[in-house]
Amino acid sequence: MENNDKLLLLGDQAIALGAIHAGISGVYAYPGTPSTEITEYIQDSPLAKSRGLHSSWCTNEKTAMEAALGVSYVGKRALVCMKHVGMNVCADAFVNSGITGVNGGIVVLAADDPSMHSSQNEQDSRFYGKFAMIPVLEPSSQQEAYDMMEYAYSLSEEERLPVLMRITTRMAHSRAAVKVKEKFLDVTCTGKESVPSDWVLLPGNARRRYLEVIAEQSRLLDLSETSPFNEAAFKEGMSEKGIVACGIGYNYVMENYPDGCPYPVIKISQYPLPADLLTRLAGSCREMLVVEDGQPFVEEQLKGLLPSQYVVKGRLSGDLPRTGELTPDNVKAALGIPGGQVYPKAQHVVPRPPALCVGCGHRDVYDALNRVAAEYPGAKIFGDIGCYTLGALPPFRALSSCVDMGASITMAKGAADAGQFPSIAVIGDSTFTHSGMTGLLDAVNDKANITVIISDNLTTAMTGGQDSAGTNKFEAICLGLGVEPGHVRVVVPLPKNMEEITRVIREEIEYDGVSVIIPRRECIQTLNRKLKKKRAEKK
Repeated sequence: MENNDKLLLLGDQAIALGAIHAGISGVYAYPGTPSTEITEYIQDSPLAKSRGLHSSWCTNEKTAMEAALGVSYVGKRALVCMKHVGMNVCADAFVNSGITGVNGGIVVLAADDPSMHSSQNEQDSRFYGKFAMIPVLEPSSQQEAYDMMEYAYSLSEEERLPVLMRITTRMAHSRAAVKVKEKFLDVTCTGKESVPSDWVLLPGNARRRYLEVIAEQSRLLDLSETSPFNEAAFKEGMSEKGIVACGIGYNYVMENYPDGCPYPVIKISQYPLPADLLTRLAGSCREMLVVEDGQPFVEEQLKGLLPSQYVVKGRLSGDLPRTGELTPDNVKAALGIPGGQVYPKAQHVVPRPPALCVGCGHRDVYDALNRVAAEYPGAKIFGDIGCYTLGALPPFRALSSCVDMGASITMAKGAADAGQFPSIAVIGDSTFTHSGMTGLLDAVNDKANITVIISDNLTTAMTGGQDSAGTNKFEAICLGLGVEPGHVRVVVPLPKNMEEITRVIREEIEYDGVSVIIPRRECIQTLNRKLKKKRAEKK
């Protein structure tokens, strides 16, 4: 039963509300754009609070996935959220979850970022679903994103497999009116007993489970062929063109045909690919255009599914851009529709590259680092993922690298192993606990000659100020990992302390071993929000 009232929701919020209404017991996530708002919505939801849903941030995506497996083991439902590069972090647990199977339903939400608005790459998470041999869902609208959640959990429990839901930035961060259900599921438990041998992946058990998962693939294919989310609209006779539209790409196609598409269309929102539907489409048209956001995941598979002489167009053929996100305009061009009005580019507009906030403590860290590094010809400063990555840009130009979460420490260690001096790593507080601690342990064990700067602004600032897992624990963590007590040092990054900060950096560079400097000052944005809230409470 549905409400007549509609809610105006981001795609992320529609997914979050759908998960709450589907009866999850908890959400497990690490903040990463464009997925962050899912967990934040659940954290702020009165319904979620009244149900006692677990919704605190995890240290990283791997721990999030493993915690969700624990929820599933005892028969309850869990949601795991991350951006696409987070799938790389949780891949060990994620891929193995296809072998253990699930008891309570698990939905893994991967938010991809075509065009790399805030990411290092454009990877397509659908490949992970195929790799793990599990069902993949890809909503084409906010309404479908909401509706899919209950279906996804039922699918997960019926097939005893996790389900991957893949969205892209435009789906995550655009709004639409969404009808929500008047009645929804209470927090549920499957009531099934876990089978211990399924969850103990010793080779004997894993080999058995692998055969079972292989045998399940024909069933998953049948479910895709009949899925309510895979829609087919065929035409009478032979058409010049057929269209395969995936996820949000379907919206872009239909925006160009407000009176109805003149070509046969298949909308794909559930994988594995519905081969019979696609073969039938190929038999009704002379060529096929694949409209998919991300990499040519479907286009490549179609080329293998259909005869070699059959014409399949899309990103590989150049009919759609090989990189970047889809837009209604580039889809229009691929469809051969004459363009609308073209507006000239604005003249005399000065580009505004991103920059660290005025008053940010990272600014003082980089000022100090640059001053000291200038005294050492050939100094290298290895960077990491966070708002402090902006230290690679003017006016600082301080960083030599930025590869992935936690790489600064291990790259600095590797460079030092190869003779680099000085070898300095800059990492943020949240990133350090996410994946920097193991690198620091490697450095301690090898007595590497590196200096690590943990720039601590007391929050996960880049994604909006979420809690940081290691706040007020960094000194203890570093000491516990074996850094010498005299070489774990805390400074306050302010201009007035510049002489002290530069002195500490020099001293630790000259120390032959692992040293850690922790510049600590609260993020200016979270501080401003706290002060504003206090002022409002006094009125």
